[in-house]
Amino acid sequence: MSGPRDRPAIGAGSGGRAARWALTALALLFLGCFLLIPLAAVFVQALAEGAGGYWRAIADPDTRAALRLTVLTALMAVPVNTLVGLAAAWAIARFQFPGRRLLVALIDLPFTVSPVVAGLVFVLLFGAQSALGPWLSEHGIRILFAVPGIILATLFVTSPFVARELIPVMQEQGIEEEQAALALGASGWQTFWRVTLPNIRWALLYGVVLLNARAIGEFGAVSIVSGHIRGQTNTAPLHVEILYNEYNFAAAFAVASVLAAAALLTLAAKAIIGRRVGP
Repeated sequence: MSGPRDRPAIGAGSGGRAARWALTALALLFLGCFLLIPLAAVFVQALAEGAGGYWRAIADPDTRAALRLTVLTALMAVPVNTLVGLAAAWAIARFQFPGRRLLVALIDLPFTVSPVVAGLVFVLLFGAQSALGPWLSEHGIRILFAVPGIILATLFVTSPFVARELIPVMQEQGIEEEQAALALGASGWQTFWRVTLPNIRWALLYGVVLLNARAIGEFGAVSIVSGHIRGQTNTAPLHVEILYNEYNFAAAFAVASVLAAAALLTLAAKAIIGRRVGP
């Protein structure tokens, strides 16, 4: 009677190899048609007017303002949501407490709500007709159609990424090493810095990379709260839309190529870190 070792491996025959090559070719064809060709088209169109036209589009004051605002938004969103996500993951993975399931649901909320709806919620909260609107106006505080609104909207849509990467990793690792460190006399902070953080560092970096990518590319929520004020509240994705609607295609693709380059760098970082996180 044949045992498991006597059975042929899946895909070991010529038919299996042919199916494997066919599926690989199909996947590459799909990626080429829907990802690689459009991505290459972005860079080709960006250079349609030559290198001089490309640099003029990038050096335009409105473009530079949009890129600066995009970087500023990411610099604000990434550290805040990294700390919040780390704290939330620590609480969920290490403790049982009333409201734990509610906290998990709140972390997942930005994944289930459309970014446009999230932007509208901020309009209802801070708009002129809202309960807070008159008070904000009296004190000269501008949130909507200003940088604070853009940062708040970005914080909302990017909040789950770090926590969602860390929670399963921390649950899988368990608490045995941390308990051992505490038993040997380590303080809570010493345990965190010398045991917990080294064990989750690659998952943490992986979540930060995803968080940064979303912060740079966010469009829907930011579009609602920004007001599209050129040179002031336009992030790079919004600026691309404006240039394209004005039929300034070369400049639109030039700015888009900067975002595409950032996406490629993010993808490379994600792949490198993913090897460390994976089994």
